[in-house]
Amino acid sequence: MTTTSSPEQVSFLARNLKLAAHLYNPTSGSIDRSGAAIIICHPWTSIKEQSPANYAHILSKAGFICLCYDAAYQGESQGEPRNLEDPYQRVEEIKSAVTYLVSRNDVDSGKIGVLGICASGGYAPFTAQTDLRIKACATSAAVCVGTMARRGFDKDSSSIDILNSQLEAAAKDRNSDITGEKIPIVHMLPEKLEDAANLLDSFQDLAQYYRKRQSHERALNVCLPRSWDIMANFDAFAHNDMISPRPLLMITGTKAATKWYSEYGAQKAKEPKELMVIDGSTHADLYDHIDKAGPKLVDFFGKYLK
Repeated sequence: MTTTSSPEQVSFLARNLKLAAHLYNPTSGSIDRSGAAIIICHPWTSIKEQSPANYAHILSKAGFICLCYDAAYQGESQGEPRNLEDPYQRVEEIKSAVTYLVSRNDVDSGKIGVLGICASGGYAPFTAQTDLRIKACATSAAVCVGTMARRGFDKDSSSIDILNSQLEAAAKDRNSDITGEKIPIVHMLPEKLEDAANLLDSFQDLAQYYRKRQSHERALNVCLPRSWDIMANFDAFAHNDMISPRPLLMITGTKAATKWYSEYGAQKAKEPKELMVIDGSTHADLYDHIDKAGPKLVDFFGKYLK
């Protein structure tokens, strides 16, 4: 009988910023994976204690070492200004996480994989395209923040006017370092669940998760306006073909407004690749309702990290 492991508090540096991390060791009685390890990266405005922890519990029970961490500028990690979302910093963090795992005696450096959730479902493939130390890449409810900034959450939405206003706000935000003008921070979700009732279904889906099912005091769901001029021309999946011959698995749901991101990401990849579409799952369902995604990931990483 296995028991869920309590994570060990660890840290590592990414561009000289100290990142707070949790290391989940394989639970007692689990399969011996001989040092196979998985980096699990959180969504935009999220933290390591939320969806990454949910996946880490399943994967550590299956014998994998799992590393979850807070992105720079967020959660318990270092970095100023706070609540900045920088795709290129996020990519560097995954590479630094690989380096940290390579430094550990209990990790086999030839058996390191990465799992990216939501926005990190864009960062993880982008990193794997050029970091050959990553032997297997998986995503859950993947999103490219650059494409989202340009086109929106839903496939058929258009946000060019919104993007222009966000870039104007980004410029004011940067100028505030000199002018001292107070620029409003971007609230991704309402503070109260009931205030999300009139929003699009996709945002109600996120609100149900962040404001009810797995709320956390350090998951503020806010973002600095200057993040948008870093995100706006980021393209996560353009070179997914470079991941091959290493494998790519992309998991989404039939009811996920973001399903098209995973479809496009898989389309851009070469074999071996797989797109798993879970019937009835929304985007945020794949944060904590992972009874199907979890076992699939165990099989995937078990096949390729051996």
